[in-house]
Parts: sequence; C-alpha cells; structure tokens
Amino acid sequence: MDKSKFSRPIDIGRVKVTDPFWHTVQETVRREVIPYQWEALNDRVPGAEPSFCMHNFRAAARLMERKSQPGFTEPAYTFRGFQTLPEDKNNPDPDKFYGFVFQDSDFYKWVEAAAYSLCNHPDPELEATVDGAIDVICAAQHESGYLDTYYILNGMDGSFTNLKDHHELYCLGHLVESAAAYYMATGKDRLLGAAKRYADYVGECFGPEEGKRKGYPGHEIAEMALFRLYEVTGEEKYLALGKFFLDQRGTEPNYFLEEERRCEGRHEPKGDTAPYAYYQAHKPVREQKEAVGHAVRAGYLYSGMADVARLTGDDSMLAACNRLWDNIVKKKLYITGGIGGTAVGEAFSYPYDLPNDTAYSESCAAISLAFFARRMLEISPVSQYADVMELAMYNTVLSGMALDGKSFFYVNPLEVDPAACKADTRLEHVEPVRQKWFGCACCPPNIARIVTSAAAYAFTEREDAVFTHLYMGSEITKNVGGAELRLTLESSIPWEGRAATTVHTDTPAMCTLAFRLPGWCRKPAVTGPDGMERSEKDGYIYFTGLWHDGDRVELNFPMDIRLNSADPRVREDLGRVAVTRGSVCYCLEQADNGENLHLLRVDPGAIDRAIVSDIEICGQKMCALELDGYRLELPDEGSPLYADYAPPRESPAKLKFIPYYAWANRGEGEMSVWVRV
Repeated sequence: MDKSKFSRPIDIGRVKVTDPFWHTVQETVRREVIPYQWEALNDRVPGAEPSFCMHNFRAAARLMERKSQPGFTEPAYTFRGFQTLPEDKNNPDPDKFYGFVFQDSDFYKWVEAAAYSLCNHPDPELEATVDGAIDVICAAQHESGYLDTYYILNGMDGSFTNLKDHHELYCLGHLVESAAAYYMATGKDRLLGAAKRYADYVGECFGPEEGKRKGYPGHEIAEMALFRLYEVTGEEKYLALGKFFLDQRGTEPNYFLEEERRCEGRHEPKGDTAPYAYYQAHKPVREQKEAVGHAVRAGYLYSGMADVARLTGDDSMLAACNRLWDNIVKKKLYITGGIGGTAVGEAFSYPYDLPNDTAYSESCAAISLAFFARRMLEISPVSQYADVMELAMYNTVLSGMALDGKSFFYVNPLEVDPAACKADTRLEHVEPVRQKWFGCACCPPNIARIVTSAAAYAFTEREDAVFTHLYMGSEITKNVGGAELRLTLESSIPWEGRAATTVHTDTPAMCTLAFRLPGWCRKPAVTGPDGMERSEKDGYIYFTGLWHDGDRVELNFPMDIRLNSADPRVREDLGRVAVTRGSVCYCLEQADNGENLHLLRVDPGAIDRAIVSDIEICGQKMCALELDGYRLELPDEGSPLYADYAPPRESPAKLKFIPYYAWANRGEGEMSVWVRV
C-alpha cells in the first residue's frame, strides 16, 4: 500500500460548521443534549432510569482516599453479575457499585461529546464541569494505573478474569477516546495522563512476551482507541498493544474458551469456539469473511482493523476489511443505514435476513458503521464508503435522538405498530416512542459524540489535499506549502442538491480539492476554475492546480424521488418499495396517513406526479413527499377469517412520507419504511 495517499480526519478545531441542517442538530446537542446527559449521569432526571455512572466514580474515589488510613484492606472480589441494582433505587449505598459493568464508559463518551463541542463553542461553565468531573475520575484511579470502577469497588483480585463479558478493556477504549478529544480541544492533559497510565498498565499485563496474558477485549473499541493514542503521543507501544489485540483475537488456543474453563464455577465451559462468533473471536481476524455476532462490537473491530491496515501497511488486514465491508453492504445492511437484524445478541443475522418490525438496528451499530466507513475512506477515497456513511448518519444515527434532544431510541425498527409492541413479546425490545434514558445507556452519549464531531466524517485531508465526503456547509482553514487557504463550503443538502466551495487566500497555493459524486445522484454536474487539472476516480472528482482567491467549484446533484426495491432474497421486502430522496430515507407515519399503514400501496406509475413539500416537526423544517397510491378497503366486521379469493377493493389515497429520522416526534403511532406496490 502507498501510505502517502492515505488521508486523515480533518482537525475539527479548524472547521466551523455553518450548514443549516447540521448546525441545527449540533446546536441541539450543545444546548440540550450535553447538559441533559450530565444530569442523567448524575441521576437527576425525574422519571428516567438511574445511571449510577458518576455515583460509581465518586464511590471509587472515596475508596482510594481511604487507602492511606490504618487498617485499610482492598475489597475481595465476589462475583456480582453483569448488572447490579440497589434494593431501593432512590437510596443506593454510596460506597457500592451499581449499574452495568460498563457503566464508566457513558461518562467518557459524554466527555468526548463535550470536547468536540468546545472546539468551536468555548464554554467556560461546561469546561469547568468537565474539569471537576475529571478530578473525580483521576481520584478514582488505582495506584497501579488500573481504572475500572466495577473491580476497584468489588475487588481488584477479580480484574481481567472475565475479559469476554466484563468490559474493562472496552472502558479503557472510551477513556482513551475521551482523553484524546479533550486534549485536542483544550490542551489539558490530566485525563490523557490517566488514560496513558491505564493503557500502560494494560500493556504490562497483556502482550506476546512470556508471562503476559494472551487475551483481548470481549467488547472491542480498545483497538482503535490505542491507535488513536499512538497518533496523539507518537509512542509506538500503544500501536503495538492495539495490534497485539487484533493479531491474537480468535487464535488457538482460544482465549475465551480457556478463560471459561478457568472460571468454571461461574461459566459453563464449552468444547467449541462457534459461540465466540458473537464476539468475533471464532477465528483470526484476517480469516473472517462474514460479519457476524454483536453488531456494535463488529463495527468497532473492523474500524480497528482498518486503522492498523493504514498505520502499518498491512495488506492482509485490508483484504479482510474489504471482504467484511462487502458482506455487510451486499447482504446485511438496512436501507436506513442500520445494521444488526436480530434482537438475539443485538447481532447480525444470516444473509438477507433484514426484518422490519423486529429489527434491532441499534443506534450504536449505525455509529460503528460510520466509524468503519470513515476509516476505509482514509485508506481509499471510494464513493461507496461515503455513500454508506452518509446513509447511516442522516438516517439511523439521527433517528436515535428526538428532534428536541431529550429522548432516545436504542433500537431503530423500520416498521412499528404500537399495539403489537405492547402485546407481542417478540417485540419487547421495540419502543414506539423514545425514552428519557436507559439503564444501559450506551447510545445517547454515542450519538452526541458523533454529532459534535460530524465534520471529521465530512472531510479528510492530506498535506496537499482536502476531500469532501459529505456536503456539510463549513468554513475550513487549510495550510498548504506555507499558504493559508480558507475554504467556504455552501450546501443545501439534504433538501436540495446544490453545493459550492469558494477558495479564499492571500497567496496562490498548489493543492487538490476532491469532491464525492453521491451514488444517489444519476446525473451530477460539476464545474471548476478554467485551466485547472480535472480527473475522476472511484466516484470522486479531483481538481488539482494553483488555487487563487475567489476560485470556485460548483456542484449540482439533482435529487430524484426514488422507489427502491430490495434484492428478492430479502423476503420481508418482496413486493414492497422504500422511498428515498438524496441521502434521506422516508417513511409513512400514522400522524399523516391514518392507521393500518399496511393497507397502503404506492402507485409506481405516478412517481412523476410526486410532490416535494415543506413540513415542520417540533419546530424544525424539512421536506415531505406526497405520492399517489391506494388504500385497501377492509371487509365488514364479522366477515369470515378466510374466504374465496376476490380482487382487492381499493380507493385512491395520497401517501405522505416524512424523513425516517423524524418519526415518533409527534406522539405514538404506526410507522413503516417499506410500502406495497
């Protein structure tokens, strides 16, 4: 691989997002979500599930403070399960751990979101809140460098004995990501120091050297976080540790199998490795060909694999990434950009099994797909990666958060009947309305951190180039050969298909500006400065030359309303279509179309008469679509359950579609992405 052609995410401190669409979403996160989530992490949101996150850090800090007292003894580990709750949620013991074993990670994701927000919106009050919380976290760190409140409070002698299930290395990953982001945003390195101490301790415990453990994370993310720590610090040991976790995963003897045998009193030992596909540990990563198991873990693993391929030039790792990417997008991807078809294990199902009403499609899984896509773009600017990243971010990622930022979806189905959700236990994972918070609250802060860092997905850069992957109105500062370029990107996407970039510079500068040609646009039209070298490759158009002040690239991407059919092997969607326009997937909602959405069908012959109209939901303006169709007439009450076939009776109907991400913001009701034809 030619590493000189790789790009990196743009420094979001040099990007001001002005985009009408994304600026609105980011302002919602900055003004509403970040303060709200801080209250939730401190168990101060009435009616919401308690988090116990900051409770645990404070309890661990008090324990560490008591270490200097005469007669202090470390807690002895006793197995407490995957989740621990107090008998009275309103009166938890101040010195005990509560919540899920991974509860620490919620705080780290919140810090990361706050850090990205601070990059462009200095806020002394928010920064002081984060600094105060970091003081608590650092006070909770064990003298060894270990930092996981579950084992600090329940007994350090149990640490690293259940890597498969207990998320210590997952929490390390989120600690590192938050520390790197906060250092980048503020220059403050206290949390970064804590992250390095924990990573150094992990490096003392794990590795290929004799006497070290040969394990790896049960829930991936430490891998890509360690690669980020390497890039922030330049210290090769973090690259080596992350690479070790990847190289070791799924090798024989299987670590998780051996771990279960050692813990026979708590786990039923197994004789085969097939169950470890849930953890992507059933075979070495370079041999994996199918996306399997827990979808979030998989997306994080594949992101780390792409990172190490880029950082080390590992062709075999890149080949595995390409195989896994193709498997996802060709056989296991929802049209909304979601992944994970089954609630059993929050996992990928078998090929083409993409149910709509029982879909899991976790918010975190769509985020993990965006992580993977961006890393593939850093290696090769190929439009299909950005197409999928855009699909995930404009649809499932945003669906996970209410328009006002105060409630959230964990699961993102493509079809909902509230009555069925209440009556059918097979749908017990599906909520017809967003929730204030969750006991397992991985998704809300994950959404916040990707929204606040969205510019790093829209743009990547090399020393001599800027790549536009998502058309997000922004002002970018770029230094090229000693000259400063100021790029102004204007965009009307996702509602209209126009965008333009204008160059401002005092000194002409030689560089390349590359722009993605979206896969959803059939006839893109792009114009650039006269005399500029122009080329097209892999769905990107490149302009290379000497840029002068006022030079401009204009892009026109006509947005057709498209009726999309699924591969016939997707049984759920046979004879149905999903409506898209540009990057946005649309859905029918009961608020506009009445109940029994399954009785509606769209008329594909009338697509040319479709109307694009404006609609306002929760104070936000967006485009709705109106298509001609029909409603099946129901037989009279009391009719027999079965009867001789007769042609269906239908009446004309106007079908109104709204953006999928905006559903369930007007109360409880039916929703459907796929509609009969």
